[in-house]
Amino acid sequence: MSDPVEKLIEFQPQHEFFVGIDSDGCVFDSMEIKHKECFAPMFIKHFGLQAASKYARECWEFVNLYSRTRGINRFPALSNALDLLRQRPEVVARQVMIADTEALDDWISRENKLGNAALEAEVSGGNERLQGVLEWSHAVNAAVEEIVHGVPPFPLVRETLAKLSSVADALCISQTPIAALEREWGEHALSGYVSFIAGQEMGTKTQHIKLAAAEKYPPHRILMIGDAPGDFKAAKSNGALFYPITPGEEEHSWQRLHEEALDVFFDEKYAGSYEEALLAEFNACLPTDPSWT
Repeated sequence: MSDPVEKLIEFQPQHEFFVGIDSDGCVFDSMEIKHKECFAPMFIKHFGLQAASKYARECWEFVNLYSRTRGINRFPALSNALDLLRQRPEVVARQVMIADTEALDDWISRENKLGNAALEAEVSGGNERLQGVLEWSHAVNAAVEEIVHGVPPFPLVRETLAKLSSVADALCISQTPIAALEREWGEHALSGYVSFIAGQEMGTKTQHIKLAAAEKYPPHRILMIGDAPGDFKAAKSNGALFYPITPGEEEHSWQRLHEEALDVFFDEKYAGSYEEALLAEFNACLPTDPSWT
């Protein structure tokens, strides 16, 4: 079976501009339902956190929705949430056992395609300490497939994708599994606006942009659209520009992109003060430390 990364490497420009677009929380208002109804319940179930369920939910949601780590890959998110939970005085007082993350952290440090396929290979290769993590990840995917349906794109997403795809090469760039992305983009007939969909099986978002665009377009003609600091980091690691879909202000963000920012980008006037003003607004909405500290 061919390496899915080859699809990124072999991608060839058809236009002068490139636009990468995140999916969860950016195109679709799906972050809340996925994390609150799928990820967090499976986090509590599979890691024996029933006695501290309130705090486990708070830690999971802070890491994945309401902080500077919003939108990170599920496996570092799991490690971060367990570490945060371990430090909470309420959890210590209840003498709740929190799973050790040593094996998980070691695998994360070695693996650059943090997805189920890579984890399955690691477990089948003898790393039985990650069996529970794999079972949790499979359970999350099953919950997402069962629960997350009928979540439409934000207003003006379709119109914006139509506008940009006529003058730019567009890719979905995400850390969600490709199967879920293809199901969601297909359900709402958005797949035709992008050349293809890149998910967690193809590496990190930084790698997606590097392989598909960084050496094929001038940096000022590469734009990443996202709702999380990780999207910003992926853009800037490749010298590209970033447009924020600000959490809590998604409708306004898409309206501004459709009516103004996309034209500024195509006019090659986006870099500098225009982008900096948007970033200041974006950074102000996501804290670094949780409220309980």
